[in-house]
Amino acid sequence: MGEVRAAVPASTTAGAARRRPGARQAQQWLLTLLPAFPVLLLVLRLWRLSRQDMSTMLLLVQYVSPLGLLSALLIALVWAVPLVVLVPAVLGRVLQVSAPGRFDPERSLLAYATVRTPGWVLVATAVLAALTWQLRFLPALLMLLLWLLALRTRNRFPDRPWLLVATGLVVPVVLAAACYAWLAPALWAALRHGEVATALLLALPPAGALVLTGPLPSRVAPALTRTLAYSVGALVPLVMGVVFLRVPLLPAVAVEVGEPVTQEVVLGQAVTVTDRMTIVLDRVGEVRFLPNDEVRGQVLCPDTGPMPVSRVAVAGWPVEDTALDWMMPRRPVGSPDPRCAGLVPIAGSAAEPEVSPAPTGP
Repeated sequence: MGEVRAAVPASTTAGAARRRPGARQAQQWLLTLLPAFPVLLLVLRLWRLSRQDMSTMLLLVQYVSPLGLLSALLIALVWAVPLVVLVPAVLGRVLQVSAPGRFDPERSLLAYATVRTPGWVLVATAVLAALTWQLRFLPALLMLLLWLLALRTRNRFPDRPWLLVATGLVVPVVLAAACYAWLAPALWAALRHGEVATALLLALPPAGALVLTGPLPSRVAPALTRTLAYSVGALVPLVMGVVFLRVPLLPAVAVEVGEPVTQEVVLGQAVTVTDRMTIVLDRVGEVRFLPNDEVRGQVLCPDTGPMPVSRVAVAGWPVEDTALDWMMPRRPVGSPDPRCAGLVPIAGSAAEPEVSPAPTGP
């Protein structure tokens, strides 16, 4: 007698075969393109630094340290990691709670990422965001975390109404009241100084934490989550590129050139120092090859950092600063070296040498 097997409907098998490749193919494309994005950013940054001159860019590629490039990329874009992790997690949970029939990890990359992301990754990214996001964005982080907590609780414990009320209503209301009590002076200061964007970033997220703690209409949720996921996927790389293209990659220096006395102070970025030449990329994008015999000295010009735009602070904490800015020690600000302004020291001067304007000729 032959072996007896349970009959499997052909339509079910065919449907599973049709559904299975969707998220897998999208994941393969994502894993293929993801490593190319940092390389593209680095190439574009060198292209911009060379002022779109191919020879200059090739010179920079030859001498610029890859570790320095990666370090600058990491420091400049570490804030984007929590955004890439937390926003898809929230959208995936919204889809899972609102339209369970459309939450298919085999078809949807958003559902696949939601299922595959463990809880400790979400906790680690939340801590990273709390350390690297500016103060004015921390209320938005709190809103995302409250949404994620309420949606995960609704998905895992649907039969415990007291827990759903606590995570979906009580906790958001209490934290919103605490946030408004803490941020009230900053809100008034932002409105008084005309900083509407800062006021909105501080005022809207605590109240918005009550909006998305439950399911959306099942007809609207799939299209809405898909649209928001595509929008975030398009905007985040664009913002990352704009931020990274402004990050300095080479140390800013002022080089004294002249024989037997200093005739000129060359301002720019140090590329490398060979046994015969000091190579500097000046401020207009021109590569200067300075003979070492004529280099009388050079000084590292410290990075002053971006100029603050907002005058609002919360309990003495400027809204443009991060928690890391407060935790990590900073270099004390001293009197600026006049050579960093292009001024030529006068020979035979005292400890505080007099300076004269650098010649404007070549």
